[in-house]
Order: sequence, then C-alpha cells, then structure tokens
Amino acid sequence: MKMKLATWATAAMMAASPVMADLVFPSLSYRTGPYAAGGIPFADGYADYFTLLNERDGGIGGVKTAVPECETGYNTEKGVECYEATKGDGALVYQPLSTGITYQLIPKATADDIPIHSMGYGRTSAANGEVFGHVFNYPANYWNGASGAVNYLLEQGDLSGKKVALVYHNSAYGKEPIRTLQELSKKHSFEFMEVAVDHPGQEQKSQWLQIRRERPDYVIMYGWGVMNQVAIQEAANIRFPMENFIGIWWSGSENDVLPAGEAANGYKALTFHGVGDDFPVFDDIKTHVVDKGLAAGSGDQIGTVLYNRGLYAAMLAAESAKTAQEIHGTADITAAMMRDGMEALEITEAKMAELGLPGFGPSFSVSCANHGGPGLVGMTQWDAAAKEWKLVSDFAPSDLNVIDPLIAEDSAAYAAESGITPGCN
Repeated sequence: MKMKLATWATAAMMAASPVMADLVFPSLSYRTGPYAAGGIPFADGYADYFTLLNERDGGIGGVKTAVPECETGYNTEKGVECYEATKGDGALVYQPLSTGITYQLIPKATADDIPIHSMGYGRTSAANGEVFGHVFNYPANYWNGASGAVNYLLEQGDLSGKKVALVYHNSAYGKEPIRTLQELSKKHSFEFMEVAVDHPGQEQKSQWLQIRRERPDYVIMYGWGVMNQVAIQEAANIRFPMENFIGIWWSGSENDVLPAGEAANGYKALTFHGVGDDFPVFDDIKTHVVDKGLAAGSGDQIGTVLYNRGLYAAMLAAESAKTAQEIHGTADITAAMMRDGMEALEITEAKMAELGLPGFGPSFSVSCANHGGPGLVGMTQWDAAAKEWKLVSDFAPSDLNVIDPLIAEDSAAYAAESGITPGCN
C-alpha cells in the first residue's frame, strides 16, 4: 500500500538529496511524412511546456526535465523501435501519439513497468485500470467522442429515422468508434453507415460520391493528417452542409480547415480541452521559452489546437510526476513511481488556475478502476472569417450506460487472452 507523505517532509527530503539525473519524458514525434502537420505542433507544445518548467521553476521538484525526441513518422514499426531505443534512458512515461503504436507498446511497456498515456486515443478499453495497469487515456477516449457527437446531434433534434455516416481512417484508430456508434444507432434509432478511407487519405472522391448518393443527414469523421483536409474539401465540393459535419478531436485543427478557405466555415470538431491562447501560461511560455530562443519550433504555433494539446499532455505528465514525488518522498522518481502518480492524479479547477490554465479542461481524478477520466466532451466550430476555433458547447458527459459495458467486455477479452487477473494492487 502507498502512503502519501506530508508535504513538508517531502520537500525536506528533496532539498537534502544529491544532484539527480533529469526526469525523462520521451517524445515519440513525427515531424516528417503525411501526418507531420499534426505531429509538429503537438511535439512543440509538449517540449515547450517542459522547457518552461525548467526555465521558470527549475524543473519538477527541483529536478530538471529532458524531452528526447525520436522520429516515428507515424509508423508503428518505427514507433516500437523508438521505444526500445529510449526506454533505458530513464523514461518515465510514453506518449505514442498513434493508436497503432499504442497497441504494440501496451504489452511491452507493461512488462517493462513503464506507463503509457494515450490521451484521447489508443485502445479505449485501457480505461479499465484493473486490466491495463500501465495504460492511461484520460481525460476522454474515442468512445466518449463518438457518444459526444451523437449527444450533440440529439440536442439539435430527434435522430430517429436519420442517417449518420462515419468517414474513418482505415486503421486501428479509425475503427475504434464503430462498435460504439453501432450501439448508439440501436438506442436512438438512426441508420449508421461506414465509409473507410485508406492511408494517407489523399484520394477520397469515391467515398464522397457515395455520401452524395446515399445522402446521410450527418457525417462524423475520424481522420488524421492530410485525410482531414481532403475530406473537408470534398464535402464542400458536393455541397454537404458543414454544420452537419463533425470531426473527432484529431480532425479539428487549423491545418484541417485552412486549405478549404471559406468553404470550411461552420465545420465542427469535438474537443476535451480549451481553444485559443487566452491563458496566462502562454505569456509565461513567451517570456521564458520563446523570447529566450528555446522554443522547439518557431513559436508561431502557440494557441493552435495541436500545440495546446501537446502542452496539455505535458502538463498532465508533469502533475503526475509531482504526485509521484509526493507519494514516494523523493524527487528522483522511477517509471514505476510515475505510474503510481498517474493513478493518483487529481486535476481541480484551482490547480488549473494555479498552472495558468483556468477553465482549459475539466476537473477529474484517476483511480485504479478508472484510468480514463470523466469522458467529458465539448464541441468547437470553425469560424472561417476570424480564422479561429470557437468552443460552442460546455464539456458534457458521454453515454456511459453504453460505453462502460463495452469497456468491460473488451477489457475482459484482453485479460483472458493475455492471462491477466484483473484487480488493483
């Protein structure tokens, strides 16, 4: 059993400790290939936040952080190679930024006692910490996203007799929401159709001709990279109403809508965090990181959707590390200790405000039983004239009456296949 030490005792122990090695947060990034437009700003936000902690705060608990990058090209095999190449350098947690890579790393990282944070992606049933003890996907997952989209549509009117299409990246990622949408279609009596798009998604004319022919009332998209840009342009070409087109959070960045110009106006995308740069933390990043020439990029991505998401992931990792330091009474934490910190993480409104991110994301706590957080989902909409995303709904609950049984079923199957006896330590 873990016992939380008093804060003053922890601080004293940290102060008395000898000089320690960096706290290492590897970045499995992709700055090249067809998905680079999304990978670059995320990696920049992730790195810049840790640089901010080093420059402004002296690190985490008095220990500097390091963010070694390893280029995966969004390729699963390269992602595994990056994991193997960096895990021995003191890696505390991995952010694979790829569902395919995440699936491959789950058994490896579990055996190596290193946690994974697949924030808003990866294997959805990893939300069950009693089976996936080293995997966390808080604050929301792909099934929350699917339900969030349907709930938003239900607020607009009855879906009975309507047709909802899923345009999806034909990969483990894109296929994640299918089962959930099938169950939701039964519950709410709408017709569900699937439209797959093969990697990388540059050619979609046949898919959008199918949509024009079958005339769905709404389209939900689980895309990434160039696929999103092409889909939005093709939707505009067939005059599909943008206000009825909803992307998952990986299909809702500036990169996805700007190429289509005014035609993208009104397009919607789900989110689990805030938008824009009107948060105090960005002033600190400009002062302590960008103005000092220490930014991972040119500094022009601050406030964009994917930069913010990378920063949010880094903030959650840093807060988990702080929690681990308190639990174990040492600043020089190991990956196993980091896992404990992630499982005991609590994000409150007060903490977000203290970090310079007031209202940026929902409050939540993590536990052994729930590695997925609250599953609260918001909606954003693109304003082409202003060239900005606007939050058009509050963070709202998803349908856990549908999602939780699916998580239980899938995680139980994984446990049986892998010889895991579910439970908490």
